[in-house]
Amino acid sequence: MKLVWATVLTSQLTHSTEHSIPKVFECSCLLDDGTQGSAVVYSDLVGEVHENDRVLLNTTAVELALGTGGKHFVVARVAAGQEARGVAFDAPSPHGGHIMKLRYTPMQRDVLSVESQESPWHRTMERAVDLDHIPVVCCGLHSQVPLVAAAIKARAPHLRVGYVMTDQAALSLDFSQIVSQAKEKGLIDVTVATGQAFGGDYEAINVHSGMLAACHVGGCDVLIVAIGPGVAGTGTPFGHGGVAQGEAINAVGALEGLPIACVRMSFADERERHRVISHHTMAALENVALTKALVALPHLEDGEQAALLNEKLSQFVNSCGHEAVQLEESVYDEAALKGLRVTTMRRGYDEDPVFFEAAFAAGALAAQVASEREV
Repeated sequence: MKLVWATVLTSQLTHSTEHSIPKVFECSCLLDDGTQGSAVVYSDLVGEVHENDRVLLNTTAVELALGTGGKHFVVARVAAGQEARGVAFDAPSPHGGHIMKLRYTPMQRDVLSVESQESPWHRTMERAVDLDHIPVVCCGLHSQVPLVAAAIKARAPHLRVGYVMTDQAALSLDFSQIVSQAKEKGLIDVTVATGQAFGGDYEAINVHSGMLAACHVGGCDVLIVAIGPGVAGTGTPFGHGGVAQGEAINAVGALEGLPIACVRMSFADERERHRVISHHTMAALENVALTKALVALPHLEDGEQAALLNEKLSQFVNSCGHEAVQLEESVYDEAALKGLRVTTMRRGYDEDPVFFEAAFAAGALAAQVASEREV
């Protein structure tokens, strides 16, 4: 870890009002080591940050030249002209919650957990023990979430869609601009942050309870479970974020939901382990998931690509008991995204169409299952 003091040059709060301070914003800083950079501020954790403030930055991710997480983060601040003493920031829980997230770290915070005795939903959560067979799309990547949601809403706009974020990647749900935009456009109705993750419409202690909260408190008809932004990968069989997908499938099965696996597919990725079906998905379905899932697959016009896909499928679907459901036609619809721009590994639909087709296939299948339950 590397911590460096810096002076704030400009802050996005310059354009904010007292009543519209964003939960996450960026400021540009001049670091004491002579470099200049942009830093992420979580206002709920460190308060407001203005020009000429002194801030302590965690520069570790930039030093390591990471991708999604390669940013400076503000750890603490000292207002311009003030000494570093006394109370620097005081933001009491607006709801009186006593459950801690980011536990036993310098940034631990109190939240109103949906299950807590002081929660208005405590009695509901006491009785919530199953998902009543609603479809739950389990994703391996955060970028799949808005695509799945858009496909669900395109097929069945009346369905209430919930996103349950696990804590195996980014911990702040507010860090995900794509989710906040998806909510604004009506693609996602409810968000739940689980485990050490925080920032959802509801906070839950674990992914099991988070799914129950989305269903019984949030009133959702379909759920999407996925990690936040920033997947880890090492090229080893289990050392990657894709394992979380298999764990989510198991959790859905334990709660009597219907798990649908969103397959990470690509014919554009230069890394062999992620081509056709990513080894992340293969590991989740073949080695981690104990519950049998529906595996949603897109329609492929290209004969060579279809043959490669079938070869991959023969390796695990039948042997593991999962049921492959391949669509008979493309269901991808850019208009369904309502202007939301989604990329995967910096690739858009034109560069890697099968990734988008696969996510839409999972959403379309979930919408079909949910609609059939209503009949």
